[in-house]
Amino acid sequence: METLSLLAGGFAVAFTPLNLTLLFAGCFFGTLIGALPGLGPVNGIAVLIPLTFAFGFDPASSLILLSAVYFGTMFGGRISSILLNIPGDEPAIMTTLDGYPMARAGRAADALAISGVASFVGATIAVIGLSLFAPLLARAAIHFGPADYFALYILAFATIGGISGIDPRKTLISALLGLMIATIGIDPISGIPRFTGNNYHVYDGIEPIVALVGLFAISEILFLLEKTVKERTKAIHVESWLPSWKAIWMTRWAMLRGSFVGFVAGVLPGAGASLGSVMSYTAEKQKSNRDGTFGKGDPRGVAAPEAGNNSASGGALIPMLSLGVPGSGTTAVMLAMLISLNVQPGPLLFERQPELVWGLVASLYMANVALLILNLPMIGIFTRLMAVPTWALMPIVAAVSFVGVFSISNSTFDLELMVAFGVAGYILRKMDINLVPLVLGLLLGGDMERNLRRAMSISDGDWSILIASPISITLYILTAGFLALSIYLMRRENIREKALSE
Repeated sequence: METLSLLAGGFAVAFTPLNLTLLFAGCFFGTLIGALPGLGPVNGIAVLIPLTFAFGFDPASSLILLSAVYFGTMFGGRISSILLNIPGDEPAIMTTLDGYPMARAGRAADALAISGVASFVGATIAVIGLSLFAPLLARAAIHFGPADYFALYILAFATIGGISGIDPRKTLISALLGLMIATIGIDPISGIPRFTGNNYHVYDGIEPIVALVGLFAISEILFLLEKTVKERTKAIHVESWLPSWKAIWMTRWAMLRGSFVGFVAGVLPGAGASLGSVMSYTAEKQKSNRDGTFGKGDPRGVAAPEAGNNSASGGALIPMLSLGVPGSGTTAVMLAMLISLNVQPGPLLFERQPELVWGLVASLYMANVALLILNLPMIGIFTRLMAVPTWALMPIVAAVSFVGVFSISNSTFDLELMVAFGVAGYILRKMDINLVPLVLGLLLGGDMERNLRRAMSISDGDWSILIASPISITLYILTAGFLALSIYLMRRENIREKALSE
């Protein structure tokens, strides 16, 4: 009953005119961003965050807008996957395996409708899980001590590369870079400036939003500049947008299975929607591919990954809100926005600012319905908007990035710093170094250091305090398991590539 009363208060927050407007605008533009190949949720949100500062939105309104964009991009990523065989983002890669063959066989309407309903089912189950489990996790996290939080942050870094197949060596390099950047500024204990180069602009540390916009938005622009402008792949023409409701009904169990698998993957700190999509597709293929139809246009091969990646995106909000540890790259960007607005996610957030948490949860229920309405009857509009070339959108991305970042502090130094991070992000991406661990290191580095130093102060310098509690020991065991799995996956991939080359 307490949850229902809190949720009712959340709907009161979500139903204000401003938040309703931001909700529907976020759903529309999120779907459009997701449908355009190459942008994806992280870039879309990184570009829009400065606008929340420019317009002066409060934390609840800002979070509602960005969450609607987040869910919208997860819905929209399937459109180009099915019609162009080009994933709108990483989680939509699995949708191409059966979605594009369905479209080529003249069943594009069915594929788009199945993916839209599956996205709705997956996201709705995730929001229900968020409503039920996030408060429970927050209550449990209150019992965490400084050493336990330090162990939790180590687990977060391990899971980013551990089960998503990222090279752990490059993950470590990226995370260490983020942690190094997080130490810039005034030492929280001694008050002495460190690694500032005597530049007073960075005495308060690196503003996370400036770094994030540079790493994602500006580096994306630089990537576009090095490419030769080519004709865009033509989408498959669809005669009718009326789907077969029988085909949707036949995939209902695949949607449910994919939703639950994706939700579990999303709750793992650092795993994200990509893992949810892969796990959902793999599990469904093992259960249902008796006739060898997967990969040839099986509707269940569309329903499972779409339900999985949307469920994982909602699940990723649970560790972000309850523990202050992002569950994916996109929620890491959202965490940076909250920190910049002086909102600290974690177990006390549910007690101190319940209107923000439950306003977000209520808005996500509404966003799912809005996205289902947008993505079924209005699918033709989004497919036509895909004709807009990416090079025409990039000047808008650049303008929004510069104006938005300047509006945060009115400092030209931040603009220069943003460009520097953009160049650094471009170089790291060229080296196939994932930027998400860097972002996580930048965001969590300060808290990680403070908890470590607090634990050492409590124990009078005795390092054994780090493994003194059952909570920290459990977290270290999980970390070791994820690292072992990471090494196994990397070796298996190397063996597979070597076998293919021979």
